[in-house]
Amino acid sequence: MNKTTLYDMHIKLGAKMVDFGGWSMPINYGSQINEHKIVRSNVGIFDVSHMSVFDLSGPEQEKFLKNLLPNDVQKINTPGRALYSPLLNEAGGILDDLIVYNLGDHYRIISNCATCSQNHGWFTKQSDNYDVNIEFMNNFSIIAVQGPNSGNILKSIDMNGLDEMNDFDVTNVNSMMVAKTGYTGEEGFEIVIDNANVKSLWANLIDAGAVPIGLGARDTLRLEAGLNLYGTDMDSANHPYESNLAWTLDFKDIDRNFIGKSALLKIDQTACKELKGIILRDKGILRSHQMIEHDSGGGEILSGTFSPSFGFSIAFARIDKGHNGEGKVQIRNNEFKVEIVSPPFMRKGKIVI
Repeated sequence: MNKTTLYDMHIKLGAKMVDFGGWSMPINYGSQINEHKIVRSNVGIFDVSHMSVFDLSGPEQEKFLKNLLPNDVQKINTPGRALYSPLLNEAGGILDDLIVYNLGDHYRIISNCATCSQNHGWFTKQSDNYDVNIEFMNNFSIIAVQGPNSGNILKSIDMNGLDEMNDFDVTNVNSMMVAKTGYTGEEGFEIVIDNANVKSLWANLIDAGAVPIGLGARDTLRLEAGLNLYGTDMDSANHPYESNLAWTLDFKDIDRNFIGKSALLKIDQTACKELKGIILRDKGILRSHQMIEHDSGGGEILSGTFSPSFGFSIAFARIDKGHNGEGKVQIRNNEFKVEIVSPPFMRKGKIVI
């Protein structure tokens, strides 16, 4: 099993380690609920070094990316910006989701860990007609610093110049790539750093008052924030219209052909299912594969959990349209009323449902 450079430090901190996409990762360091609340109220740090980093080189990087992704990298043709996009196959199915960064002299892609080999092969195959090279980078670690005090904690360890950054800005600080991105719905940053230097950064952050957070809280945080998890909420059998990702499809440049475009144009958007948020205020926990029913059809729970911020259960479900905001769920042969809403449930400390 793969281990990040910080593995030994997680063990010393008392982390419970689990297999996550072939990586031994901390699920929590004690109380998952407490870790969740720390990120919402203060600042937590996550080791997300299992994510896959790919660096591009060559004169046709932008041209390649404009074909590779449905979201148009023309939006970030100024250095110092990042862009979220799904990665599609020719049928419009979602192979993964990722962020691409314009670092000035080259572009960088960071995608999920379980899809690393698939993505590397796909990138290489699709680059055949372009003067571009794609290199998988295994010399980097990634630390996410998340929460309303994330900027202050970084400033306290002499990482300056971050105050003016907007969401999806990216810069270089002390030879580290720092992006104002994250997977929690809070203010935060993600730092890409050489493996040789990550232990000292992690220790400095803890000394400054940041609290290590496991992947368990990361999952409840991202669900509250309305952020999909690849492999649970969407995969290659799903297209963006039924995955709450229509906003990532950029058709403005009618001359730009991208992988999956022709298939997407044939989809009847009025007939496809939609990804919605589910609220269960009664006692009970929403879990994957539970069935939803409503007056015009039904669907299935995807991600589901108890929400530490709300004190009741929330979920994503892919369901038929026409629900009028109300439905029913079956839990252990019992039927419960649920509310059907548009995610997110929460963003930057504010309840939005």
